[in-house]
Amino acid sequence: MVYACFSPHLRYFLNIYLAESYVPRLPKPGETIHGSRFSIGFGGKGANQCVSSGRLGARTAMVAKIGTDSFGDDYLKNLQDSGVNTDFVYRTSEASTGVAPISVTDEGQNAIVIVPGANLLLTESDVIAAETLIQSAKVLVCQLEISPPITVMAMRLARKHGVRTILNPAPALSDLPEEMFTLSDILCPNETEAEILSGMSVKSVDDAKKASLLLLDRGCKAVIITLGEQGAVVAFQGETTPIHIPAKKVKSIDSTGAGDAFLGGLAFYLSTLPGLEFIEAVRRAGEIATISVQAEGTQKSYPYRANLEPHMFAV
Repeated sequence: MVYACFSPHLRYFLNIYLAESYVPRLPKPGETIHGSRFSIGFGGKGANQCVSSGRLGARTAMVAKIGTDSFGDDYLKNLQDSGVNTDFVYRTSEASTGVAPISVTDEGQNAIVIVPGANLLLTESDVIAAETLIQSAKVLVCQLEISPPITVMAMRLARKHGVRTILNPAPALSDLPEEMFTLSDILCPNETEAEILSGMSVKSVDDAKKASLLLLDRGCKAVIITLGEQGAVVAFQGETTPIHIPAKKVKSIDSTGAGDAFLGGLAFYLSTLPGLEFIEAVRRAGEIATISVQAEGTQKSYPYRANLEPHMFAV
């Protein structure tokens, strides 16, 4: 899925219907355990990021594909209710809407299985049909929950029209096409994804700094490695010293979708507050993510602009 932020808006990809089980701990292989609660909701990295941006005040749109099943009906309505432009959310009867069963522990950790379904049927022609939409954006945000060649096509169109690109390489691929790096204005993996992409262990802030420099060598203009409660590390082309931005310490209730809250916040700030320093945009995006982990669920945990302090929107 792709999503975009235009003038103040953004474009994204990927819709997933979520089923969340709350458990005391994650089960071992072959083990059955009792959960305490169950809920259903809406997710997918692109859709989450899109909703996060929209709640902060960006105009957003998605290029994606969903099934003609009831999950697809519900998801389309959710996007429209969230104010997302769905002109290029296609429907197909050839696959089900993507789903993701999630287990969330009492400590707020999660384990997720994604079944992409209709997302993998998004085609290059579908993306080309949305070229005018992409051209009008300020920021294009892409993920790897659709076929990599389709992501590359979207990023090429963005580069053609001078649209800033953010690539969230998740789920990460060790053989990610090199063009994805060169087409990325900003590459934003978490520590696990950074390990896969860089080939080195990323267990600490210092590790993340080293990995960020390796990833910069692949051709992207900037790298942000998100580190959960440790914050984020930022590196730029031409700079030899990556910057660590700590996160606020809070009690985590549910970390599901926190990385997407961060990316949605980052895209919002880059598209709507161009005068804001990049490092400050990253720091504020981290605050959005921190707020999200203090509530249950994914999209439903993302804050609305009206509930945030005015300083979050000042330049």
